[in-house]
Amino acid sequence: MPVLSLKTGTKSRSLLVGNDFYFPSVRGLFGGGGTGSVSEINTIDYINILSTGNATDFGDLSPAKRNHGACSSATRALFAGGYVGSGTDAVDYVTIATTGNALDFGNLTTARTNTAGFGSSTRGIFASGQTEQTTIDYFTIASTGNATDFGDTTATLYTNAGFSSTTRGIYGGGVRGGTWTNLIDYVTIATTGNAINFGNLTVSRYSFTGASNSTRGLFFGGAQNDSFNTVDYVTIATTGNATDFGDLTVAKASGAGCASTTRAIYAGGYEINVIEYFTIDTTGNGTDFGDLTVARYSLAGCSDGHGGL
Repeated sequence: MPVLSLKTGTKSRSLLVGNDFYFPSVRGLFGGGGTGSVSEINTIDYINILSTGNATDFGDLSPAKRNHGACSSATRALFAGGYVGSGTDAVDYVTIATTGNALDFGNLTTARTNTAGFGSSTRGIFASGQTEQTTIDYFTIASTGNATDFGDTTATLYTNAGFSSTTRGIYGGGVRGGTWTNLIDYVTIATTGNAINFGNLTVSRYSFTGASNSTRGLFFGGAQNDSFNTVDYVTIATTGNATDFGDLTVAKASGAGCASTTRAIYAGGYEINVIEYFTIDTTGNGTDFGDLTVARYSLAGCSDGHGGL
């Protein structure tokens, strides 16, 4: 049976041509969160970003948590920090191509919630966290072990959103000095050092999320006193202010994002199970993708096909 190779991200996948057609897969994961009745849950869901449909159960985090960060290589996903009755420094991981429960990876340099995760094919980075930390940590994703200090954010910060290209990691927004901010910073992933200012969001906000391919990064939703439907984008290789991209299907905050080379995904929010998607290289509003297995907020997302790979 002939095989057609399809390039997605940095990985070649196959389409079998013959009696059966197998749709290519870029897997997005959504871990943890909280519901109206349960403060923290351990659920991990997965989707095929290149198709549409409802999420499928992947396994469980250990322990249940919310307000954590996530990053991934093409093979592993890391879920770091978060709230488990108090802030934790614990990091666990899963192998993305399989299903199953998370395993212990190591620890952050400091316990914290609401940290922004991003990375490359080799490094995972977590920037800032509550209570208004400047800490940036990094891990070598292929191994297990504790975090190493990377540098500092430009100011104390938490509940921000992040994404990356193969060279740059970007995070923006969040709470600084007791109020929400529109600032965007960046770091060079392969080196260590303090963050540098990138530009500004179109509107100051916190409790939002990001996703990117290798050239363009999107920031979704968020809140001040009320939630926003705002979606902004930046061109990662340059610096400058964000530009309006379009709108979420409804205003919402505290969801999770992930991406392939072509699509960005936003999932969840307060009492919301909706997943929606955007075509990254164009501008426009969100389109319905499907549903999470359980409605939840303050979850974390990542994929094996994002812009840092």
